[in-house]
Amino acid sequence: MTVKREDRWAIGLAALLVITAAAHFSLPSEFDAIVPRVLPQSRRFWTLASGVIELSLAIGLLVPRTRRVSATSTAIFFALVFPANVQMAFDWRSRPAPEFVAAVLRLPLQIPLIWWAWRIRNRTTKPSGMGGAKQPRERA
Repeated sequence: MTVKREDRWAIGLAALLVITAAAHFSLPSEFDAIVPRVLPQSRRFWTLASGVIELSLAIGLLVPRTRRVSATSTAIFFALVFPANVQMAFDWRSRPAPEFVAAVLRLPLQIPLIWWAWRIRNRTTKPSGMGGAKQPRERA
C-alpha cells in the first residue's frame, strides 16, 4: 500500500498533535504554568481542554473526509495558543539563559506549524456537498 505524499503530511501533523496531547495529560502542571492568567476557568481546565482539542484535530487530519476542515481548525488552534507561548517567554525571563532562549525561540515555531496545517488544507480537495466544486467523475 502506497501512502500519498499529502497523506504523509497529514499523518505527520496528526502524530505531532497526539504527542503534544499526551504531554498535556501526562505533565499537566508544565502546561498549567503557561496558560495566560486572563483566561476564565482554572489553568488545568485549559490544559486538559487543549489536549482534548489536539486529539480531536489529529483524528480529523487522519480522516480524508474531515481533513480540510481539521487542517483549517488546526491552523487556527496554533494561532490561538500563541499567547501561551508569549506567557511562557515572559515568565521565563528570569530563568537561566538557555531556558529563556528556548522559550523565546519557541515563539516563531508557531509560524511553520500554521504553515504546515494550511498546506494540508490547501492540498486537500473539498468533499462534495460541502460547498466546494464537485470533483469530475471518471468516465467508464
